[in-house]
Amino acid sequence: MATKKPGRTAKAGKSKAGKPKAARRGTGARPGGARAGERGQRGERKGGARRKAPAPKTALRPRRAPAAAPAQQGPDTARPTALAIAQAGLDKKAEDVTVLDVRGLAGYADYFVVMTADSDRQSSAIADSVEETMKKLGVSKVSVEGYETGRWVLLDYGDVLAHVMSAESRGFYDLEGLWADAPRFKVEG
Repeated sequence: MATKKPGRTAKAGKSKAGKPKAARRGTGARPGGARAGERGQRGERKGGARRKAPAPKTALRPRRAPAAAPAQQGPDTARPTALAIAQAGLDKKAEDVTVLDVRGLAGYADYFVVMTADSDRQSSAIADSVEETMKKLGVSKVSVEGYETGRWVLLDYGDVLAHVMSAESRGFYDLEGLWADAPRFKVEG
């Protein structure tokens, strides 16, 4: 039996695989079949270094309770707009008109006004009434979506979003459940 010299694991000039080191260099062959500079299926990188696998998530982080709506520094200018939108919807017989206060919960709006229409034609009439009312008050709209279909019309007035929805869409998307932490109040006609 041959004895090995301490500190050496392979013969000089050959790799562990038995191929000469010079033959292995420069061919572009990498474990996993990747060429030099490309990543293989195992995550190899240029130079043969492997990418570190992300640590497994062993424990879920506890959810923090949502913060209450912060006290506003100045006057709440969006609330009168939300109430005017709700009243315009009620004027066209919108049902179940609810105003959600999403200040502190959503960064893109302060209030959602959610209302139900019985038909596509009624949702278009409600949307038209809201647009006319806001135009009279001097509030410019940012955009309108869904007006053609009438199942869910979204009117964006900056700090206030008006959702005119069919009963099926309102039940399916459940905005009140999605924003369950938001304070709300119903508006009666």
